[in-house]
Amino acid sequence: MALFAIGDLHLPLGVDKPMNVFGGKWDNYVEKIADNWQTAVAPDDTVVLAGDFSWATYLEQTYKDFEFLNKLNGRKIMVKGNHDYWWSTANKLRKFIADSGFVNIDFLQNNHFVYGDAAICGTRGWMHPGWDGASADDERIFAREVIRLGLSLDSAKDAREIYVFTHFPPMSVRRESNAFTDLMESANVSKCIYGHLHAYAHRNAVNAVVRHIEYRLVSGDYIEFDPVKISD
Repeated sequence: MALFAIGDLHLPLGVDKPMNVFGGKWDNYVEKIADNWQTAVAPDDTVVLAGDFSWATYLEQTYKDFEFLNKLNGRKIMVKGNHDYWWSTANKLRKFIADSGFVNIDFLQNNHFVYGDAAICGTRGWMHPGWDGASADDERIFAREVIRLGLSLDSAKDAREIYVFTHFPPMSVRRESNAFTDLMESANVSKCIYGHLHAYAHRNAVNAVVRHIEYRLVSGDYIEFDPVKISD
């Protein structure tokens, strides 16, 4: 049993929005995802999807994307991304999955999941005050995401180890502290896995241990659409 992560699949199966308009790396990316996933992930493994799963706007448009995901190996845990406009309440999402006959798919929202002795926590995140151009509205959304992370971490306070999964990077390349990183550090989080960064923005990735937390970028085009093993 292993834990994997991948973000930013941007599946277009329910709407007509292919990603290859953003460059050749995205050619046949849906097929790459399926091939790499089935090679790396076993049926008893767990995969956390770090946001931007589908280009759909409405939940009913995601059916083909979830059908694709349902056929892939392992348990899937999903984090909301900034382009996941279809994301609804946890109850509505779970009802949609159940009514569609899909299995082993669940949603990380103010809660946590157990993986061995570890807890899987997280939230979407947002632009933090250290980002260039962050507005007052961004600061309000960021503060709300800090609260949501706190709810997730509080639900897992008895765990021996905590992994946090977000969509937005929790810090800039300057590695400065902010309310999000402070909260993770106070909760003794050991790993923080995130997505969101594409193409030239890969240069803004932090892939390092910073103040005892291991940070890692797993956006699809960054990892060649190959799920990254986080823990055995």
